[in-house]
Amino acid sequence: MKRMRLVLLCIVFLGVGVAFGQERTASPEGDFEVSLNTALGGWIITGYTGAGGNVVIPSEIQSIPVRRIGREAFYFCSSLVSVVIPDGVTVIGAVAFWDCSNLVSVGIPEGVTAIGAGAFMECGSLASVVIPDSVTFIGEGAFAWCESLVSVAIPDRVRLIDVAAFYECRSLASVAISDSVTEIGDGAFRECSSLVTVDIAPINRRWGRDSFSGCKLSLASQTALRRAGYMGRF
Repeated sequence: MKRMRLVLLCIVFLGVGVAFGQERTASPEGDFEVSLNTALGGWIITGYTGAGGNVVIPSEIQSIPVRRIGREAFYFCSSLVSVVIPDGVTVIGAVAFWDCSNLVSVGIPEGVTAIGAGAFMECGSLASVVIPDSVTFIGEGAFAWCESLVSVAIPDRVRLIDVAAFYECRSLASVAISDSVTEIGDGAFRECSSLVTVDIAPINRRWGRDSFSGCKLSLASQTALRRAGYMGRF
């Protein structure tokens, strides 16, 4: 399937510390709470105590690399407007950015393989996200209730779009699902009430219940989904 790189409303250049067309220096190391994980060979970000705004997570803290964004690391951080995640991070943990209500954009670098359950749940202002090609797993409810997302492309290495991954993304108008996706969970795009276009090839997949229930899909997209084996409601 011909791939497109998604940029929603603004451009985020990943892995080089550039966003919104300006140089972005790393935020102070003291703004982050960390835990050293020897198996990962670096830090897990476990909390954030800074002032918010436009945050650039440093690639190293005390000369030790940052490897993971941990569970609830930025949970309910309403002051956060944008965040750039550094090269070297491989996992964005469960509910890491849950309910960051003013988060508009996030830069996710190549090398991240998993976006955990609820990672960006209820980020109602999130208007810019590029899911890099390295991602293989999008967890349960990862982008649920991200009401400002307009379009999304699923990269070529993703195998699973988990339960309710994009549930009630009410501004989502189009989605491109790569041929690599073999399973789409229950309600993955349920109640995406603006969803009209789904780009999907007619190959066999495992489908959860009502993955596209409550969507306003075009006849062409409904036909494409039926050919791909989807038997749920629209």
